[in-house]
Amino acid sequence: MHDALEALSVLAVTHSVPMAKNQRPRHPAGDTGSRPSPGMVLDRLSAGESRAARITHTEHMPAREGRHAVWPHLIRPEVISAIQAAGIEHPWAHQAEAAEAALNGDSVVIATGTASGKSLAYLAPVLTTLLDGSEAANGRGATALYLSPTKALAADQRRAVRELAGPLGTRIRPAVYDGDTPVEEREWVRQYANYVLTNPDMLHRGILPSHPRWSSFLRALRYVVIDECHTYRGVFGSHVAQVLRRLRRICARYGSDPVFLLASATSAEPALAAGRLTGLPVTEISDDASPRGELVFALWEPPLTELHGERGAPVRRTATAETADLLTDLTRQGVRSVAFVRSRRGAELISVIAQERLAETDRALARRVAAYRGGYLPEERRALERALHSGELLGLAATTALELGVDVSGLDAVVIAGYPGTRASLWQQAGRAGRSGEGALAILVARDDPLDTFLVHHPEAIFEQPVESTVLDPDNPYVLAPHLCAAAAELPLTDTDLTLFGPAAPGLMPQLEGAGLLRRRSAGWYWTRRERAADLTDIRGGGGSPVRIVEAGTGRLLGTVDEAASHTAVHEGAVHLHQGRTYLVRELDLKDSVALVEEAVPPYSTTARDTTSVSVLETDTEIPWGAGRLCYGSVEVTNQVVSFLRRRLITGEVLGETKLDLPPRTLRTRAVWWTVTEDQLDAARINPEILGGALHAAEHASIGMLPLFATCDRWDIGGVSVPLHPDTLLPTVFVYDGHPGGAGFAERAFHTARAWLTATREAIASCECEAGCPSCVQSPKCGNGNDPLHKRGAVRLLTELLREAPEPPPAQAPPES
Repeated sequence: MHDALEALSVLAVTHSVPMAKNQRPRHPAGDTGSRPSPGMVLDRLSAGESRAARITHTEHMPAREGRHAVWPHLIRPEVISAIQAAGIEHPWAHQAEAAEAALNGDSVVIATGTASGKSLAYLAPVLTTLLDGSEAANGRGATALYLSPTKALAADQRRAVRELAGPLGTRIRPAVYDGDTPVEEREWVRQYANYVLTNPDMLHRGILPSHPRWSSFLRALRYVVIDECHTYRGVFGSHVAQVLRRLRRICARYGSDPVFLLASATSAEPALAAGRLTGLPVTEISDDASPRGELVFALWEPPLTELHGERGAPVRRTATAETADLLTDLTRQGVRSVAFVRSRRGAELISVIAQERLAETDRALARRVAAYRGGYLPEERRALERALHSGELLGLAATTALELGVDVSGLDAVVIAGYPGTRASLWQQAGRAGRSGEGALAILVARDDPLDTFLVHHPEAIFEQPVESTVLDPDNPYVLAPHLCAAAAELPLTDTDLTLFGPAAPGLMPQLEGAGLLRRRSAGWYWTRRERAADLTDIRGGGGSPVRIVEAGTGRLLGTVDEAASHTAVHEGAVHLHQGRTYLVRELDLKDSVALVEEAVPPYSTTARDTTSVSVLETDTEIPWGAGRLCYGSVEVTNQVVSFLRRRLITGEVLGETKLDLPPRTLRTRAVWWTVTEDQLDAARINPEILGGALHAAEHASIGMLPLFATCDRWDIGGVSVPLHPDTLLPTVFVYDGHPGGAGFAERAFHTARAWLTATREAIASCECEAGCPSCVQSPKCGNGNDPLHKRGAVRLLTELLREAPEPPPAQAPPES
C-alpha cells in the first residue's frame, strides 16, 4: 500500500543540459541494493557500436527530495492512524492542500506527477467524510462515487482502499460496480456500499437510467472522484462531460450537491480542463511536493535496413521489432519491465517475439513474458493482473490499458514503442517505473514516422516543453443531442436544466422534437421512445455494436473490436492476434457484427488501405494567409476500405495487395484546411506535374506533426489533398477530426496553424532521405500507396505558404456551464 500511495514521481521538473548526439552522462549508481542502476542497464542494452549509435539523446533527471506537511485538522484521527499503519507518517504538501480544499467543499484537480500520491490526497477526505456519515442517525450515511476510465483501475483502487481502510472496519464499504459485477451482488452494492467504484460507461448506461434504485446512494453523495481525468479528451471526454452534467442534475433532484475531486497527470491548464469536464469551478493543485528517484530517459532510433519500401524509400527497422529485442534483453537481465505499444496487435506481436527468443535459451523465462491489452475477456485480464502483482511476470507488452490499468509497483524499466501521441501520456507511461525511491530507465523507441523522427532528433520538444492542453468539446451536437435525450428519459427536461448542459442545448431541442425523440409538455420535454435513451450512443465514440471475434471451428468468443474499426482491423483476410496466437479472418459479417477467424501462422501482417474524399458543408472561420486562405468549419468525409497489404514480419516489406469490397462510410465532422493560389505556386516553383505530390506530402507530414500541438493521435485525424478542389476552386489540403461532429483537434490546429505548419516544414526539410520516406512524408495509412509524393516540392510550398502567414486568433475558453 505504501508503494501505491507514496511512490515516486518521475515527471521532470528540472532537466540537465541537452546532451550531444550519442553522448551520455555518467550516472551515479546510488544505493540501489541488488538492482543495477538505470545507467548500468542502459549501458548493457547499448553495448556494441551498432546499438550505441541508435541512442540519439539521453536525459538524466536527478532525484528530488519531497516536502512534507501535516494533515488538516478535520481529517479524522482514525484515518490518520490507518495511513500511518500503511507506512506513511506524513503527507506531502500537495496532498494536505488537496485534502483541506476538499473538506472545505471546493472541487479540486490534483495535477501532479505519476505516483505522487494523488490517491491518498482524495482518499483522506473521502474516508473522513464516510466515517462522519456512518455515525449519522439517518439511513446509510454519506457516500462517495469513484470513476475511472478502465475496469482494471477501479478493481486496483478497491484493493488499495480495502487495504488502507482495513483498520476502520465495516464503516467503509467499497465495492466495484461495472459490467463484470455479478447480478446477485449488484443489489447489495446499491443498498449498502458507501464507496462505489465504477466507470463512466456504467454511470451512463447503468446507474443514471436506474436512478430511482440508487436514490439512497445519490441522496447521500458527498464526493465524486474522477481518476486519470486527463484521459477524458476528444470525443470520449466530451461524452463524459455530459454524463457528469446528467449526474449533477440527478443529484440535485435528490437534494445532494457533491464535491468533485479530480486526479490528473501533469497537464497544461488543468483547472480549465477540469472545469470544462465537470461544468464547475475547480481549484488547481499542481505543485508536486513528492520525492522522485533518478530517471534516465533515452531516445532510441532503430537503424535503416538494406530493404526498400514504397517508391524505393529506405526502410527503417520497425519499432515493434526493436522493442521486442529490448524487452527480451531486459528480461534476460532480470530487469522488471513493461513495453508500452500503441496497438493491440503490436502488444501481442512483441510478446510473441520475446517469448520465442527467450525460449531458445530458457523456456521458464519465456513463460514470464506476456501481453496485456483491451479486448481480453474479464477472466484473462484478472489473471494477468494477479501475475503482475505477484511478480510472476517479469516482462509485459501492454497497450494503454495498462498505462491506466493497475498499480505495477517495482518496475525497473519502461520501453515505449512509438511516441504515444501526447507528452502527458509519455510521462504517464514512463512513470510506471521507478517506484519506492528506486531509479528508473525509460526508453522511447521511434517509429518510422514524421513526429517520432522529429522528436528523437529534437529532444528539447520533449524535455523543455510543457505538456499539452486537454482538448474536448461538450457542445459538439453529435455528443450533446443523445445526452439531452438520455437526461429527458431520466427526468423531464426543463428550460432551467438546459443551462446546465451548455449554450448549444436550447438550439438542439426543436431538432430533437422534430425528429420525434422528445415531446414537450407543460412539465418539460419527455423521451418518447420505448428503447432506452442511454443506448443511443457509445460514449467512447466507437458507434454501433462491437464486432464479436469468433473462432469459426469452435464458436469460441475471442474478444471484440469497435464497429468503427472493424473495416480496417477484421476485414476478410486480416491477421488477428490474440493471447499469442495468430488468426486469419475468414469472414466479416457486418449485418450480424461478427468476424469469423481460424487459427493460422502466416509469415506476414496486414494493413488496410482506403480512399477518402471531402466536401465542405460550412466555413465557420477563415483568415488570409498571404494570397491563400486558412479555414475552419464543417465537412463531410466519405471513406472506403478498398484493399489490404501483406507485410513481412520484422522488416515490414510489402509482399502483395488484395482488393476488398466493403461499403463506403460517411462522416460529418470538423476540419481545418488551407488553400494556395497560382501566384504562390509560381513563387514556390511548383508546376502542375509535381503539385499533387507536393500537396500530398505536406498533408501527410502535417497529420504526423499535429499531435505535438493537440492532445490527439495521428489515428484520431485524417486528411485529404486535392490539386483543384470543387468547393474551393484552388489547390487545397484538409485535416479533419476522425469523429462525428469533431473532437476539437482541427480547431486546435487552426489556432496553432503557424507553429504547427512551421514544425511540419522543418520535419520534412531536416529528414536525410532523398525523395521522401516514412520518417517524413510517407504515411502508414495512405489510401493511395503514398503516391504521388514530392518531398522538395512540399518544403517549397510550405515555405511560401508560411512567408506571409499571420498568427491565427487564439482559442477562446468556453463559458462555464
